[in-house]
Amino acid sequence: MYSQNRLIILDADGTTIDSFKAMHKAFAQHGMNLGDLERFQKRRNWFKYLGGFKEFSGNLRRQISKNKRSRLINTLTEIYRAEGIVYPGITELMNRLITESNCKVGVLTRNITREPEVTLRQLYQRQGIDAAALDFLVHLPLKQTKAQYFREIREYYSINPACSYACGDEQGDFFAALSTGTHPFMVSYGFDGYWRLVNKARVPKELISESSHELCQRLTNALGMFDYCQPMPCQDSGTR
Repeated sequence: MYSQNRLIILDADGTTIDSFKAMHKAFAQHGMNLGDLERFQKRRNWFKYLGGFKEFSGNLRRQISKNKRSRLINTLTEIYRAEGIVYPGITELMNRLITESNCKVGVLTRNITREPEVTLRQLYQRQGIDAAALDFLVHLPLKQTKAQYFREIREYYSINPACSYACGDEQGDFFAALSTGTHPFMVSYGFDGYWRLVNKARVPKELISESSHELCQRLTNALGMFDYCQPMPCQDSGTR
C-alpha cells in the first residue's frame, strides 16, 4: 500500500550546488587548472579532474601522490564549508519543498569532501536552507550507482513510483531514474553539458533544464505548486 506522499530526490554537486566554482578555486590553490566549464563538461570520469590537453600534464604531476590528493580534498572541503554556494533559486525551491506536507525531500550525493554529509549540511544551512528538516541526506561511494538507493528510499517511504522524482546533472542519474521507474529532471549546467546529455545519454531535450531557474519552474509545476513564483532569466549559465 502506497502512502499519499511524493518523493523528490535531489543531487548535490552540479544540480543544487555550484561545485565547479568550488573545485576550480581548490585546484587553483594547488597550482592546477580545471579549464572552463564548457571544456570540463565534455571530459569523462577522472579526466574531468585531470584537465584537458592544455592542463593534463601539470595537473597529473600535482595529483599523482596520495598525500597531494589528500591535501586537495582538504582544501576542497574547506571551500565547500566556508564559501560554497547553491545555484540561483535553489534555496527558495528546497525550503518550499521541505514545507510541503505531502512531500518527502532529500539529497543523494557522491560528494568527495571530508565527511560529505556534514559538509553539505553546513553549506546548505549557510545558504539559508533548512538542512536539518530534510527527510534524508545520503552519501554513497563513487563506484555505486544511484539506482539501488532510489529504490530503497522510495520503498522506505512507501512512495508510488509514479510519484517519485529525481533531479540530476549526469547521464548516470538519468539511467538510474529510468531503471527504477523514477521520473528524471535533468540539468545541463552541471557536470554533463547539454549536448553530451542529448547525444551520449539520449536524454530527451524536453527533460533538460538549462538553468537552475528553469529546473525550479519545471519541478514545482509538476508537483502542482502553482502559487510558486520565481523569476526565470533566459539563462544563468552557458550550457550549449
